[in-house]
Amino acid sequence: MAEAEGGGSGRVGASAGGGGAESLKAKGNEQFKAGNYLKAAALYTQAIKQDPNNPTLYSNRAAAFLQLVKLSKALADAETTIKLNPQWEKGYFRKGCILEAMEQYDDALVAFQTALEYNSQSTEVSRKIKRISQLARDKKRAEVVEKMRSNVDMARHLDKLKSEMSGKRGSEECWEEMFSFLVETMESAVKSWHETSKVEARVYFLLDKEETDTEKYAPAVNIDKAFESPHTHGSCFSFLRQYAEDSFSRAACLVTPKSIMSYPQVWKGQGSRKWKHGQHDGFFVQFETPFLRKLWFISSSIELGQTLCRDPEDLDISAHELIPRLFKQSDS
Repeated sequence: MAEAEGGGSGRVGASAGGGGAESLKAKGNEQFKAGNYLKAAALYTQAIKQDPNNPTLYSNRAAAFLQLVKLSKALADAETTIKLNPQWEKGYFRKGCILEAMEQYDDALVAFQTALEYNSQSTEVSRKIKRISQLARDKKRAEVVEKMRSNVDMARHLDKLKSEMSGKRGSEECWEEMFSFLVETMESAVKSWHETSKVEARVYFLLDKEETDTEKYAPAVNIDKAFESPHTHGSCFSFLRQYAEDSFSRAACLVTPKSIMSYPQVWKGQGSRKWKHGQHDGFFVQFETPFLRKLWFISSSIELGQTLCRDPEDLDISAHELIPRLFKQSDS
């Protein structure tokens, strides 16, 4: 049905000038078959002037306009085809193809289903319905994925932690600052993963605004070599613990991709320490404060060609910690 129509199929109320129109239509069909869609459309237009009530001519011109990606004109001709012969499936088929090109899949599906009502034996229409149904599902899923990728809201996932933090610290200002620091660090990591499919292995420090010598201590330290071996891991940890103390940091947040970790491979524990999050790619976030330690794994998947971070999954830090405790323990 993608080709231009020949013959008199679907014709209603042809005018007396139809003979010339039929000749022009035949010439238009030849140009269409040759791929000369602009010439075909021009010939169909001349034919329509001679036979303005012939639905086949509008259907053929709609097909030509569709090939030329003149979609609004094509849609107008498909609607005219339907108006002139409401019981001819071709008009609905044309309309469905044009709406498909416009990515208006729900409306296209309605048009193809109507075409099938008037020609239930059409395998071409049935195939279109199956294809459009899948495209509509994919489009809806793509919209959901894009919304999830663009609207990163880590605070929503950490409500329970917020309550836990407020119960452990007397100063509301202190724990709220730490909570905001964690949320911002996690959201930045997720956005980086969405954009580049990676994060840098770093420890971010919440520096003390009054005590820290910011000329000497930066708010982030690269640790890309830390997980290469037990030796590099031990050296890095010693450095980070000293850095946290000397910089008067109030909290720290370690972010590292799973893929670079040769040691410790915390997902290979057994028994009660067994990893419960499959083989997914992703990254870890370990949050360190003097009174609270937390660990998450944020897994990643490919959805319709887009990288998508899943919700953060709580881990037992006593079983899966990436580095030992950074700060001296405090309960107040």
